[in-house]
Amino acid sequence: MPLQDEEVDSVTSKRPTLVEMSDAWLLGRARELVAAVQRLEHSEQLEIVEDLDTLLDETQRRGEPILVAQLLRASSLARLVTRGLAAEAEPRLDEMLAHTRRHGLALLRADAHALRGRRLVLAEQEDAALTEIARALAILDDSAVPDVQIGRRTWDQMQFAALVDCWVVLNQLGVYEAAEEVIGRAHQATKDTASPHDITLQLLNRVKMMLGWGLRLERIENYEAAAGKFRTAASMAIAAEGPFKESLFPRLADVPAVDQVGVLAAALALAVPDGVHIERLQKLHIQHGYPHEQEIVAIALARCLDKAGRREDALETLKVTRSQLYGDISAPSMRLNLARELARLDNRPDVETGITQSLVDYATILETEMWSLRESQIATLNARREHERLSAEHGAITQQALQDPLTGLPNRRALDERLRTLASSADAQPLAVALVDLDGFKYVNDKHSHAEGDDVLRVVASTLRDALRGDDIVARYGGDEFIALLPGAPVSAAAQALGRAVNRVASLPQHLSHGVTLSVGLVSLRPQERAEQVLSRADAAMYQAKRGGGNQVATANSMAENTPAGRTVEAAQDDPTWSAGAPT
Repeated sequence: MPLQDEEVDSVTSKRPTLVEMSDAWLLGRARELVAAVQRLEHSEQLEIVEDLDTLLDETQRRGEPILVAQLLRASSLARLVTRGLAAEAEPRLDEMLAHTRRHGLALLRADAHALRGRRLVLAEQEDAALTEIARALAILDDSAVPDVQIGRRTWDQMQFAALVDCWVVLNQLGVYEAAEEVIGRAHQATKDTASPHDITLQLLNRVKMMLGWGLRLERIENYEAAAGKFRTAASMAIAAEGPFKESLFPRLADVPAVDQVGVLAAALALAVPDGVHIERLQKLHIQHGYPHEQEIVAIALARCLDKAGRREDALETLKVTRSQLYGDISAPSMRLNLARELARLDNRPDVETGITQSLVDYATILETEMWSLRESQIATLNARREHERLSAEHGAITQQALQDPLTGLPNRRALDERLRTLASSADAQPLAVALVDLDGFKYVNDKHSHAEGDDVLRVVASTLRDALRGDDIVARYGGDEFIALLPGAPVSAAAQALGRAVNRVASLPQHLSHGVTLSVGLVSLRPQERAEQVLSRADAAMYQAKRGGGNQVATANSMAENTPAGRTVEAAQDDPTWSAGAPT
């Protein structure tokens, strides 16, 4: 019996909205969409891109850093595999790189470089693409120890995804030795936690790599080694049957994987070309498959047609495929395989020139020369990886020298350098300078422990940092003192911002703050004033806040109103602003 309109409205109203979904659901849905986007028609791909953007908007609203980075990856990847949208991936990859740097997400930053490499292949910038992969691998080389805060399974999944994205570029460029190493690392990353989907993806990637490698070996007439690659691919194609049934890839129930996935069927056909494969390959050849799959299927089908005595049909298959993929630059090595297969089968001499074998010979020589570039590419990749590793190591040492190890904030040395830079910049004026001291911190150390005190310092540092603008600088000055620099902020605006920080710290749960509050001394940098002078004035203002009971912001002018006769206070040039707690 059909539902009445009122009942339909009731059911619809009870359906969970995106806002109600958990973070895990959002990430799982994104993985499903990424798995599907590579095998669907163009119109369906566009719909998936829109769906992923909707998920990205929701994760950005929630603000969880790892989830945001993973959805930026999914949104970028969907555009890279959708015809006509590759350029749209660039701003998202830029955002992913900035986001992962800001939050210290090394594995996802490596993945952003890998996806940039994929974009550069599409732009025919192969050398630049290899540089991006070298950067990604260097980051992954230095990220071997899992982050306990992320969790081992999530860490393994992120490492696996980054390695697979590196592998894609290396496979596209035909750098198979390096690609094999990377796909092996991807396997190790998830060997204990791999899902059926991960296993299927690894097997499909390995089959695709082995087939491309074998075809390249044939181009230098190393047919024995090529046959070995084809046999290995065929055995992996058979092994993919089980996990494919439980993967996230779009598939037909109760239909063998080899009848649904072109590269799996091609692996069996290239291992033993025979007419029995023709019908299956013809069906898969006209279907939309994974990227770079169509060329492999076409070559396998052409060989089976030729084996069955249907060379004209084989040539037509290759020519149609070449025409369909005209302008596709995503897999330069595979394009060469297709061109060579045509030259190999089309042995009819030109009526006017009579050129046949000589053209094939020339192509073989040319391919041999290109093969010699293999060693150069591998050497370049290794050299760049080492360079990126050393650069990252040097950068990390430099960063440590300028960073407070307890709170992660800039230290006093970094503060001094930043203050000098801002003081000499016209764009940073007016420059508000605040000295922040914790009220009641000594009590925490005395009653509890120094470890508890360290936890309080970390929480307060994070709260203070989050309360200010992105361009403001918060540094640990020493002990329980912090310095805040607010470029372009008059004292009145800075007092309001710091008042919010005072309120937020005072509102922290007791078990996090142990009741500490903030006393803030705020001044504005004067023309030609030295760093030690402005910090001394801020220190004096901070003590005025302490004398007023703490948990407040005091400026130099508020000091002038409360200073005993005879005490010198340099306050004449500051705004007459004072804030106790959060101002209205």
